[in-house]
Amino acid sequence: MSGSNIIFYLLAALTLVSALMAVTTRMIFRAAIYLLFSLIGIAGIYFWLQYEFIAAVQIVVYVGGIVVLIIFSIFLTQQAGEQLPKQKLGRQLFAALAAFCGLALVMLQLVQHDFVATANKAIEPTVANIGTQMLGVDEGGYSLPFEVVSMLLLAALIGCIVIALKSKPETT
Repeated sequence: MSGSNIIFYLLAALTLVSALMAVTTRMIFRAAIYLLFSLIGIAGIYFWLQYEFIAAVQIVVYVGGIVVLIIFSIFLTQQAGEQLPKQKLGRQLFAALAAFCGLALVMLQLVQHDFVATANKAIEPTVANIGTQMLGVDEGGYSLPFEVVSMLLLAALIGCIVIALKSKPETT
């Protein structure tokens, strides 16, 4: 086993273990920190694949943006040290079923796709080429997915605001 394989397996283990810990812990602040490590592991895999621009975007947008918003909203609610309530068995089973269905869908798509090598020359991953591909509206452009990602960031921002809102005590 080469050193490159060892680095990949370490990054993959960091990502998977951190993601698993993020969804299983009952401490909300710890879940945010585990999410942070999982996203850093994904950025490390991008660096390992020599996609420095995508890794930098991963760190700036997700680690620097989303996780900071989540942590900020946790501290605004002043519930950083509290435990989340234990979920009912029905919700746990539904979550496991949803995760299994997602895994089955991804595996089905992987099995059905023909991974054939094309004669097209690979595009050099420079900032200009990535920008041209991401903002292109023609065949092979990624303008629509780019807009979908911006909607994801907007949804995360709205979610953080909702978490940060304090519920007013009922007066009777």
